[in-house]
Amino acid sequence: MNSPLPPAGSDPVAPPPVSASTAPQISERFAPVRELYQKIAGEIGKLYVGQDELVLGTLTALFSGGHVLIESVPGLGKTLFVRTLGRTLGCEFGRIQFTADLMPSDITGAPVYDMQKSEFRFRPGPVFTQFLLADEINRSPAKTHAALLEIMQEYRVTVDGTSHQVPRPFLVMATQNPLESEGTYNLPEAQLDRFMFKLRVDYPSAAQEAEILKMHSKQIDLNQRLRDEVMTITNPEQILNVMQLCGTVRIEESLVDYINQIVRATRTWPAFHIGASPRAGLALMQASRTLAAFGGRDYAVPDDVVEIAIPALRHRIELTAEAEIEGRTADEELSNLIRGIEVPRD
Repeated sequence: MNSPLPPAGSDPVAPPPVSASTAPQISERFAPVRELYQKIAGEIGKLYVGQDELVLGTLTALFSGGHVLIESVPGLGKTLFVRTLGRTLGCEFGRIQFTADLMPSDITGAPVYDMQKSEFRFRPGPVFTQFLLADEINRSPAKTHAALLEIMQEYRVTVDGTSHQVPRPFLVMATQNPLESEGTYNLPEAQLDRFMFKLRVDYPSAAQEAEILKMHSKQIDLNQRLRDEVMTITNPEQILNVMQLCGTVRIEESLVDYINQIVRATRTWPAFHIGASPRAGLALMQASRTLAAFGGRDYAVPDDVVEIAIPALRHRIELTAEAEIEGRTADEELSNLIRGIEVPRD
């Protein structure tokens, strides 16, 4: 089986693989989606080097209507990635730095008294954007990041009984630093479950890092480079249309059963104290459809499921104390679990 998501250093423009026993059959309806995916990845690659799991996982979540949690040390270019993505897709970009004193109203916005009209009016907060980077989300107390997670689910903000819709498409990329624990608040399991994927961003390879040094050491204004070097190739309306189209990809009953077996097996796996919820199965279903569309196919195959299974499950399970003491990892155990599930052949 293929490993989940392409390894570091692979070409992010290449469409996701299909089963070796199934020749790729490009659908006329989905060939434009395949072409769009390749163009997006190509434009991102003009300024952002490597990190293929981040690129593929984020684009899959975007076109599946989900959000991503990114585990990453500082300085790996997450803000550059979101800005480049926003420029490429013609969408607005926003960033919130989460701190211990950040309040929910700092995210959502709040009523402000208008002296001229002698009335309160709602001033939108930074969450009213399309691509939102929620940096170090676990540095704020529960009431603050819970406000953001509610918006992720409902796509709206309710203040003083009035609902305000956030613009669509709406993608949240929340980050947390795996190296620091002082002054952080762990996200509860119920809130982690709101994220479609948990992506891990590691240091680049030697060749990639050398390319980064050559590309970004000339003291050229980033805004100018985004304007001059990165093309806008789509718009929010087209993205929403592609999202709807991805939802029409065919998934056979045998593949539904395969996804169901994987998710249910996490609940009885000896190394897991907590297994995945039904929401994990929904994430795998829609992500598999989107990966198939990226490959130009109107049907999903088992490799689409395997491609995205670990990012969709790693934050929804919890290792037992014994497994942690023995040095096992969630990714290793999930790989063993997936290998033990029989792959549908038809």
